[in-house]
Amino acid sequence: MHRLLIAALMLPLLTAAAKAPPASVPTPQQRFGDLFVAVQMKQVFPDGKTFVDAVPRQSDAAIMAAWRACRCGDDLPKLRAFVAAHFIAPETPPAPRPAERLPLTEHIDRLWAHLTRSTPTVPAGSSALTLPRPYVVPGGRFREMYYWDSWFSMLGLPIAGRQDLVEDMVVDFGNLIDRYGHVPNGTRSYYLSRSQPPVFYLIAGLSKDAATLATRTRQLRAEHAFWMRGEAGLKPGGARARVVRLADGNVLNRYWDDSDSPRDESYREDVELANATPDRDRRQLFRDLRAAAESGWDFSSRWLADGRTLATIRTTRIVPVDLNSLLYGLEQAIAANCRTLGDTACANAFAARAEARGAAVRKHLWNGRFFADLDLDTGRANDRVTAAMAFPLFAKIATPDQAQATAAALTPLIGEGGLATTTVHTGQQWDSPNGWAPLQWVAWQGLQNYALAEPADRIRTHWLATVAREYAASGKLLEKYDVIERRPGGGGEYPNQDGFGWTNGVTRALMAAGGTPQ
Repeated sequence: MHRLLIAALMLPLLTAAAKAPPASVPTPQQRFGDLFVAVQMKQVFPDGKTFVDAVPRQSDAAIMAAWRACRCGDDLPKLRAFVAAHFIAPETPPAPRPAERLPLTEHIDRLWAHLTRSTPTVPAGSSALTLPRPYVVPGGRFREMYYWDSWFSMLGLPIAGRQDLVEDMVVDFGNLIDRYGHVPNGTRSYYLSRSQPPVFYLIAGLSKDAATLATRTRQLRAEHAFWMRGEAGLKPGGARARVVRLADGNVLNRYWDDSDSPRDESYREDVELANATPDRDRRQLFRDLRAAAESGWDFSSRWLADGRTLATIRTTRIVPVDLNSLLYGLEQAIAANCRTLGDTACANAFAARAEARGAAVRKHLWNGRFFADLDLDTGRANDRVTAAMAFPLFAKIATPDQAQATAAALTPLIGEGGLATTTVHTGQQWDSPNGWAPLQWVAWQGLQNYALAEPADRIRTHWLATVAREYAASGKLLEKYDVIERRPGGGGEYPNQDGFGWTNGVTRALMAAGGTPQ
């Protein structure tokens, strides 16, 4: 399409994208100041997420007045007693273990009730965000609704006869966009400064309620405006928030976070990393850590300058192949919805955006052998082998030749336990030897899109065998698995979690898709 026509079609979209974000809800870090710092740095709770999910027993003002009078920040026993007196710590009920081992599919279908929550109201002072309808949580320490987790969990709901819960969650996500202008990482105040991989178009696509198409399309457009905020007036070679304009004028996106402070839920870890890295700008370090959290891959060698060390993280200097593939899908979905609704201008504008983005992905996020992240400092796609290369196949951006080459490049990641995340062992959870349910699904579906059945089948059968093996051994479905040794995964900032939403959903969907014995 001619550049002038594309520009004309995009003008109203640029205007929408330029709107400022809504005011944020104060986070526990902002509300409790030096009390918050003391609790997190002294490790009153082993997991930093516990305190930010705790519910205060009194008003913030009353608690802070008592804190100033207490002067107990340096005395750990007194600090613990103070926190216990003024906050209610969250409880995490364990996933149910049936006395008699059920078939895997039946166990998964029963877990949905255990993972379903309803929070039309929340206690005063809670960091939790209200939602109008019931929803599914991942499980374990993840007590709230998460963004990209949810779509993969939702894949299993219709198979279990829970289309009602799918419709509820579509409403919940749309409600978040209406209230905050985007879908936050999770439904807590401390997650509002960032989002996660933009899968609302996939979530909305699960709805069977045709009467809500116009509402869902309006919300999809609002989410697109969030990701494109800062695009207007951005010069070639520039970057602003989540938008980058390359030297040739192509517009792509990166992960970001609107805050540059330590993460509330990992405050101590972030501060200690900054203290151990005095040569780095602290604010930029915190921003890059937060941007990696927005990616969902927190943390991975993808974001590390040396490919090994968290202190070298530089997420905001990378244009990710997964993010731009999903935004291409979002733009296509909006165009298709607008055609159905009879809005030709919208349909043409978003079709043009998708066309331009797809061409830019094929050009700039292709290293000659496979799809990869673009390094803004070198101006080239890197040569790191990661499962993210499957996203352009999932979104149907790749040419047939690119799909074939990418399938070949995925081969080192496909082992007896499923698809590994990367080829690098760093101790970070989004690296080898870990495999994750969402990446199995994306790679399997992406390869299927190009009739690459052999590697798709290997990923599917090997992953399901790993999940079934651990279920037989422990009765658990886990957040992540070591797909090299075929055992529970490890690494990262917290222990492997049991529950677990996206493993349940992807496993159920892959079993249904391939006729695996139940």
